[in-house]
Amino acid sequence: MVISTTISDAGDSLNCTFASRYVRTSLPRYKMPEKSIPKEAAYQIISDELMLDGNPRLNLASFVTTWMEPECDRLIMSSINKNYVDMDEYPITTELQNRCVNIIAHLFHAPVGEEEAAVGVSTVGSSEAIMLAGLAFKRKWQDRRKAEGKPYDKPNIVTGANVQVISPRSLPVPLPNSLSFWERWFLIWYFEVELKEVKLKEGYYVMDPIKAVEMVDENTICVAAILGSTLTGEFEDVKLLNDLLTKKNEETGWSTPIHVDAASGGFIAPFLYPDLEWDFRLPLVKSINVSGHKYGLVYAGVGWVVWRSKVDLPDDLVFHINYLGSDQPTFTLNFSKGSSQIIAQYYQLIRLGFEGYKNIMGNCTVNARALKEGIEKTGRFNILSKDVGVPLVAFSLKDSSKYTVFEIADYLRKFGWIVPAYTMPADAQHVAVLRVVIREDFNHSLAERLIHDIVKVIEEIEALPPRVSDKSASVKRGGKETAAEVAAIWKKFVQGKEHNKVC
Repeated sequence: MVISTTISDAGDSLNCTFASRYVRTSLPRYKMPEKSIPKEAAYQIISDELMLDGNPRLNLASFVTTWMEPECDRLIMSSINKNYVDMDEYPITTELQNRCVNIIAHLFHAPVGEEEAAVGVSTVGSSEAIMLAGLAFKRKWQDRRKAEGKPYDKPNIVTGANVQVISPRSLPVPLPNSLSFWERWFLIWYFEVELKEVKLKEGYYVMDPIKAVEMVDENTICVAAILGSTLTGEFEDVKLLNDLLTKKNEETGWSTPIHVDAASGGFIAPFLYPDLEWDFRLPLVKSINVSGHKYGLVYAGVGWVVWRSKVDLPDDLVFHINYLGSDQPTFTLNFSKGSSQIIAQYYQLIRLGFEGYKNIMGNCTVNARALKEGIEKTGRFNILSKDVGVPLVAFSLKDSSKYTVFEIADYLRKFGWIVPAYTMPADAQHVAVLRVVIREDFNHSLAERLIHDIVKVIEEIEALPPRVSDKSASVKRGGKETAAEVAAIWKKFVQGKEHNKVC
């Protein structure tokens, strides 16, 4: 959910040059107009405003798919008016969802028999998928504690400080108090689960399995590993985590399980690293989430969560609805949702097949390597991302005493590029980086152009007069200092826009 804000000095009315062919009066900005306007005018007004949005293809902050084939676009449009929850009315759509669940479960080596259906659901994204998995772990843990006659009021989850960030810090400077998704969800007043974080350190930006297992106690409902950190793209060592946790479970008599957040890496590892053991091949992995709208190659709005078996999803979390027709078992935080993204996912799975996904992910990796090599040749950056993992390039300045990665990100916007700059989580928050996500629609030519523009930006910044007081990105900012710098940069940005008005 986005908490809406308004631009205080933007005025109370909307004016549109071309729409004046249809309407002559201004529209209220934050209130519903009293009268209708022609459809052409409504379209033109909105279209004009949307021109100021960034170009999705040049949005290198996002992992989310920004291009699909025209045939799939047509399928999406033809099913955009179908409410997925009406399962009795749209049985084929429900069947396609079930096929997707089974395909993904088999891709992740779920122990599903020939005549057995996989256990899983579609979601609106990995955020909902993680919540559902977390609820299942919490309920299983509570039921076990109740049966043992032990307290069940202080559950916790162990994960790394590199957990999925709600939104990349693509502002020129980082916003203070930006919480990760896991932190927000597991805050005590939300689902009443304590978050136990394994801190990071410079040079090691994923969860340390040894430290994670040390933090596990009898109240730990699961350990969450990440296959594809949003910070550096690196895969965490789920195999080592499984082995260490198995040993601790044997020593303590506990049965602490593992959840794998494969939002980014779930559609990469099976195709590029098939021998990597991270999924249901490991006994303690009980559930996995993956984003269909990331490297599943579907537009935003679809995620998946699959469980190892029916035993791992408590029956009392699955509820049944029959007011729309037949009995509908469901496990969701939503009710109504669109069908189009589910249909689009099935299209990609059968259209591309294993071969197609492997080729696309391989090509993304090649382009990431080309970008990495080009950035290294500038001699100005250290590469923090790894060759094995999600195809992205994360890099930091070797010398941030004269300018910062946040300034580079700001200047790149002038060329149309949206490249996020952010600081690492605790205890590596003194490290500031830029990150470029390589998606299917980011080709070699765009990589070469981005490298050219990065070099040009650096030359422009270095040609500026030296500042009276330089602030290094490695110096930790206070909340007031950060807020003041955010305000100053955005004021400068808005003032610059005023000199580039569209007629």
